[in-house]
Amino acid sequence: MIVSTTTGRVRGLGTGGITAFKGVPYAAAPEGMLRLHPPAPAAPWDGVRDCVGFGAAPPQLAPAPTAPPAWRPGAGLDCLTLNVWSPDIGAAGLPVMVWIYGGLWKHGSSNMPQYDASTLAGSGTVVVTFNYRVGFEGFGHLPGVADNRGLRDQVAALEWVRDNIAAFGGDPANVTVFGQSAGAASTALLMAAPAARGLFRRAITQSIPSGIRTGAEAESVTATIAAALGVAPTWDAFAALPPETILAVQDAPLRDRQGFTAFAPVIDGDLVTGPPWTALRTGAGRDVDLVCGFTHEEYRGQGPQPPCGVDLTIVAEAVGLEKESATAYQQSHPGVSDADLFTVMLSDALVRMPTTWVAEAHARAGGRTWLYDFTWRGPTLGAAHGIDVPFVFGNATSRQAARFLGSPPPADFAGLSERIRTAWASFAATGDPGWPRFEPAHPSPTTRTWDTLPTDAPYPLEDSRRIWEHIASR
Repeated sequence: MIVSTTTGRVRGLGTGGITAFKGVPYAAAPEGMLRLHPPAPAAPWDGVRDCVGFGAAPPQLAPAPTAPPAWRPGAGLDCLTLNVWSPDIGAAGLPVMVWIYGGLWKHGSSNMPQYDASTLAGSGTVVVTFNYRVGFEGFGHLPGVADNRGLRDQVAALEWVRDNIAAFGGDPANVTVFGQSAGAASTALLMAAPAARGLFRRAITQSIPSGIRTGAEAESVTATIAAALGVAPTWDAFAALPPETILAVQDAPLRDRQGFTAFAPVIDGDLVTGPPWTALRTGAGRDVDLVCGFTHEEYRGQGPQPPCGVDLTIVAEAVGLEKESATAYQQSHPGVSDADLFTVMLSDALVRMPTTWVAEAHARAGGRTWLYDFTWRGPTLGAAHGIDVPFVFGNATSRQAARFLGSPPPADFAGLSERIRTAWASFAATGDPGWPRFEPAHPSPTTRTWDTLPTDAPYPLEDSRRIWEHIASR
């Protein structure tokens, strides 16, 4: 199957009623003078480009010592490519879903097996996945260079979708951006960013994490990495280094700070003006319909379990609360051990409260908003951060899926996955995911509970929301 794009013709491969085009350039390779700069337009080509295999991943380390690396030095820097799965190339006006992966702002690639969109596209949507730069390449601060290159990559990919997706059967006026973790935060930030205005109509944010960098914090991260490299904190010095040299020391700032990553979007007064809920609170992005939610046990699988005899007052202060908040957690969760309350508190701090604040901010500003709580518990990590991804894509056998689902997956996986895919596709097509909207002014705002048999119930974290409400107002 051959399709014409604005830069040239591409050939895809059809399997099982879905035609996939992989490794389509949406921007030029960020190398040479383009290294560590915002994305530049892709060069046009003559003839037909075979797009039957994924492009290179962005430079990054393996996410764990035993995990296969998504990128190797020999793969180079030609990573700004995207992939399209279409159920009907000859159609006109199919809804479009554009996926943004997560990965702590330093991992991730659209060629990871868990993001194969063949099954999701079978729900009647054109699905696009793409690479964006991560780690220092995407989010490192350098004087005189635009910050947030990874977010700018995302905008460039969405501009490609606007200009080209009709040729693949999609409707450029009916685009839904969806993402998980860092991809969810990216989506929420893009909702409010002037550069992305009009590029998408709807958004699905799965587990929005906390975390943003001020300019001063970003400068400090760069200074630490530069010192570890023995170079000046300038574009000339960093651009002269191969990516693997920077990757070898990119975690150096974590020796002096808490957290899983040294990188996050940087407040630049342009794409990022602060945490996403602060921008949405002003009404920015109110014309974008929003589904957002969290998994019920977000901290599971993200970090170490608490030591025996954990002091919750220390935990409270570490996450930005007053030490008295530990007592409030204990009183609102009678009979729950301090070890389990540690998971509750970290789940709130890292994801559940930031996601709630985004939902509240968008809804109170007049945006159509739906909220969910994914409570289905897998056999290995419970309702952990990331467990929803296999359900959304309908992929139960990838390495990532097996981490949450075991192998073979539980018998109720298939039914719940189909229900979630149907809800996501329905939202993309019509703006209705199939449950009542989230109305924070209501005494019991409705939240969808995703379990083997989904239900709709009052917002489940009211005690936590009250404990954190003074933080949300900052």
